[in-house]
Order: sequence, then C-alpha cells, then structure tokens
Amino acid sequence: MTSSATVPIRLRLAQLSAHLVVALIALVVIGGATRVMEAGLACPDWPLCYGSLLPGRQMNLKVFLEWFHRLDAFVVGIALLVQLGAAWFWRKDLPRWLLPLSFLLVLLVVLQGGLGALTVLQLLPSAVVTAHLVLALTLVIGMSALTQRLLHSGSKRSAAPRWWPLLGGISLAAVSGQCLLGGRMATSWAAQRCLQEGQSCQWLHWHRSAATPAAVCVLLFVTTALIAGGWARQQWPLLITAILLVSTQIALGVFTLRLGLSQPAVTVCHQLVACLLVAVLAALTWRRPSATDSPLTIARDSSTLEPCHG
Repeated sequence: MTSSATVPIRLRLAQLSAHLVVALIALVVIGGATRVMEAGLACPDWPLCYGSLLPGRQMNLKVFLEWFHRLDAFVVGIALLVQLGAAWFWRKDLPRWLLPLSFLLVLLVVLQGGLGALTVLQLLPSAVVTAHLVLALTLVIGMSALTQRLLHSGSKRSAAPRWWPLLGGISLAAVSGQCLLGGRMATSWAAQRCLQEGQSCQWLHWHRSAATPAAVCVLLFVTTALIAGGWARQQWPLLITAILLVSTQIALGVFTLRLGLSQPAVTVCHQLVACLLVAVLAALTWRRPSATDSPLTIARDSSTLEPCHG
C-alpha cells in the first residue's frame, strides 16, 4: 500500500512526465518545421551551432529552428535523467516498473541524439531521418503511457474491458503507421516530386490509402467505448478529443495537398495534430479503471444514525 509520504513524489513524477509529453510533441513538431523550412542543415556542426551554444551572428529563422530543436532535445534529456534519478532514489516506494522504464527512456533519448547527429553529419539521409521520427513517436507513446500509469498506480486498480486495450492498441498502431508513412514520404520529398514531376507517387498513394483504415480504427474504438457505457464512457473527454483530432487531421491533409505543399504552416499543423493524436491514443490505451472511478458505498453503523421521530 502506498504511504502518504510517497504520494507527492509519485504525483510529481506524473506531472514531470506529463510536461515531458508536451516537450516531446514540441520536439517532433519543431523537427517537422525544420524539415519543411529546409533548415535541417542550418547548423552545419553538431552538437554546437556554428561552434557556439548560441549563434548570435548567424541567427535567422532557419538557424533558430534547428538550434531550438536541439535545445528542446537537451531539456528533454535532462528531465529524463532527473526522472531516472528520482526513480532510483525512491525505488523502494515507487512502482517496480518505473526504474527500468525510466532507464529505457534515457537510452532511447541517447540513441535519438545519436541519430540527430547522424542526420546533420551525413547531410539528412532519408533512412536516418525516418528512424529519428520513429524514435520520437516511440518516446511520445512511452511518456504518455507512463503518465497514465503514474497517475493511477497509487490507487486500487481493476481490469479494463478486454476490448479496451485491443481496440486502443489497434488504433494507436494504425495512426502511428500512418504517421511513419507520412514521415517517410516527407523525408524523401516524395510528395513534392509527385505533385511537381509525377515521380515517386507510390508513397503519397500509400499515405492517402492508409488514412481511411486509421480513421475507421479510431472511430470504432470511440464508438464502442461510448456505447459500452460505464467506465469506458467516462473517458469521453479524451475519446471526443481523438475524434476531433482525426477530423482535423483529415481536413489538414486535404488542404495540404490542394495547396501543393506551398504553405509550411498548414503542413506543420498537420504534423502537430498527428503527434497529438498519437499521444491521446496512447493515454487512452494505457488507462485503467481505479477505485475512484466508481461510486463508493459507505457503510454506516446503526448507532451513528440519529433517531427519527414521527
């Protein structure tokens, strides 16, 4: 049983992990903006930028995007090290799974940094950039799941409906796969070549074709949860958010193609909504009922009831 002294540290770690989810989403979106603005090589060296921590003289929009992308990654790495240190220091009071998972997340960030270095030093190879995105989405999913586990690990938990993790996991996998198809298409500039030269159109075709199954998976998950009622329906804020994000994502995808990828802001918003959807689906998939989710029956002794006089 979790003592009252350990509740604050668990909740603080949950708050830290929630902030890390936001920071990781920002990291992915800024990375996407860097690619859209063709700023991936704005800082020609690594880990510094023009040999300094803050390239004042060379600073412009492209340099700022690449520099801030690295700064965000550095902050995320430090925060994960703090989380790992806290998980080790309070390991006797915190869930057993937290320490190895925190260590794994730190390793993933180190690997992510290595891929970031290769991205710059090898002049943006498509395979490395795609792997960079895969790890970024993995970190978003991991931190979102970790946040949910920390928020509920201190209370009595019961099993979710069997279909909940199944449908949630399928939806998450479908949307993540769609994101990776889009990322692979973007890193190879396939969409631009298809729209301008009629080449490499298979990536664009696959990305568009996979959008419908992914949307159907999310719709099925949300509809099943709302119809099932009970605890599943109580998750309606996140469920409705997922549907709104899917609708927005489809609309942005259509606008992006109709504009011929000429508006970077629309493309970046498309990437932002995709990353938000992944985070929301990961949170839903790893949610579980707790004792506070159902009404509590309070038994009262008859001696505590005041007599009623008629």
